[in-house]
Amino acid sequence: MRARGSVAGVALAFIAVLALFALVVGGCAYQGYNQAVRLDEHVKGAWAQVENILQSRFDLIPNLVQTVKGYAQHEKEVFTDIAEARTKYFQSQESGSRDAQVAAAGGFERALSRLLVLQEQYPELKAQASFQDLQVALEGTERRLAVERKRYNDSVRELNTFCRKLLGRMYAGWAGVAPAAYFELKDEARQAPQVDFDG
Repeated sequence: MRARGSVAGVALAFIAVLALFALVVGGCAYQGYNQAVRLDEHVKGAWAQVENILQSRFDLIPNLVQTVKGYAQHEKEVFTDIAEARTKYFQSQESGSRDAQVAAAGGFERALSRLLVLQEQYPELKAQASFQDLQVALEGTERRLAVERKRYNDSVRELNTFCRKLLGRMYAGWAGVAPAAYFELKDEARQAPQVDFDG
């Protein structure tokens, strides 16, 4: 009788340990899954803020281009590059590919930097009030974009770090969360553009 009681006690203890183990593992899995989802949503939210600033930038550019065109009519290549880069961005936005949007935004930054160099070539353009107003608005937008780009990249770093961890990779897989692409400037966008009117 005593042997039965001790076997039952051991069995109950074993079941209790298994239940506790299952509870701990389940709790960890639950937290890991939720963290993967939270990090993914944070990246999406940060990208939405980047898109807001990019949209503001793309809304300002046609006005800036029209103002500069009046002074730099022979610089058609710059204006064509800006128009093409703007179109590529909106096409990539329709496709829903964040990587394509990042690449298109980088191309636009290269074209935009060439446009802003034109002001150095036309001193009377610098003095025009409408150009100054547009440039101030654009510079403010660029500063906000830099802040939002940093926030987005910070979110991406946090998500990607989580996805590279041993258990994080498993939790991210369960949640259907994949690493995200950084919004980085390409090397050619970091270089100051050269505009030469002598040729």
